[in-house]
Amino acid sequence: MARNSSLSQAKNAKNDEFYTQMADIEKEVLAYLDLDPGVFKGKTILCPCDDPYKSNFFKYFALNFNNFKIKKLIATCYVGSPIANTQLSLFTHEPVENRTTKAPHKLEVIEVADYNKDGAVDLSDVEWLLENKKNALTRLEGDGDFRSDEIKKLRDEADIIITNPPFSLFREFMAWLMDAKKHFLIISNMNAITYKEIFPLIKGNEVWLGVCNGPKMYIVPSTYTQKNIEIKNGITYAAMGNTCWFTNLDHGRRHHPIPLMTLTDNLKFSKHKEIKGKKNYKKYDNYDAIEVPYVDAIPSDYDGVMGVPISFLDKYCPEQFKIIGTSDNGLVDDKYKTTDGLTKKFVDNYYKHGGKGAYKEGNPTAGIYIDGIATMIYKRIFIKRIKGKK
Repeated sequence: MARNSSLSQAKNAKNDEFYTQMADIEKEVLAYLDLDPGVFKGKTILCPCDDPYKSNFFKYFALNFNNFKIKKLIATCYVGSPIANTQLSLFTHEPVENRTTKAPHKLEVIEVADYNKDGAVDLSDVEWLLENKKNALTRLEGDGDFRSDEIKKLRDEADIIITNPPFSLFREFMAWLMDAKKHFLIISNMNAITYKEIFPLIKGNEVWLGVCNGPKMYIVPSTYTQKNIEIKNGITYAAMGNTCWFTNLDHGRRHHPIPLMTLTDNLKFSKHKEIKGKKNYKKYDNYDAIEVPYVDAIPSDYDGVMGVPISFLDKYCPEQFKIIGTSDNGLVDDKYKTTDGLTKKFVDNYYKHGGKGAYKEGNPTAGIYIDGIATMIYKRIFIKRIKGKK
């Protein structure tokens, strides 16, 4: 709970200085290469929110520039960045808040070679490139904001956009991506799944979740004051347990069906007490759907609509299920709504008998009765099994 609270506080404060670790980037990227070894071959990759001296996205793709046969790698940073255009070593651990140069810049890489002749391309070669290939690092004319015409032009040149965009600007960043119809691999708060601007893209299979769970620990400035921080070797890390990868690059996991049990077997053998030994699954007060509180409790033989946790999307196979809608924001076809909202009887029960969950008037969140108590269920994705798929 505290981790999610930290993420919300950071978002509200527009504290967007969260840097992704190299190992988390590599783990995700390798899964796409497993499906298509040439996914980055001949492609221009843009990292539009990334200081090359700090960003592990830039470092990772620079190190693998030749292995992946990348055509061009571009990284840009914005005017307010703590380390914009600072002539620093890639190996420095100096706290970013001590760096005062604010000028935004652009870095374009078209080759990475073994400059120090040690038989391998490593970070020292990338550093040499930055220090000696002066045409690679140039000042931007504007402020480096991804919404500027200057960065839009780079977006239009790119084939794939890969970055950790500002959490506080995720809606705008996603609109910026979709407007250009580009491939992308980005990170954000998992709750963004049910944003009214984002969910229709997921429902329409224009956007889906990545292969791995989102990173749990991010590098942050040493002045970061929220809870759940760790300091290792002078570097400050913050725990952010509610993030995930968003992409429109295909990967093998999304085509693997979830193993399911029949409704009868779930009721008999489920490890979850909310289901085991019950006569049936509960139905919502305001939707023609059953409540399935766990992804591993989805029945294989139920043909109606089911409400499942948003974590379902980690395992979603579009050949197995169709996404119908979400309870959050009421984004669901009207034909699956049994009322325009929660019934008066349900709301009265909630107030009179100490209902559970968060409710406010007009809240579209799905409601069920648990032991006779009106209960507001946290965000649900409504799904329907594709006939013949189990």
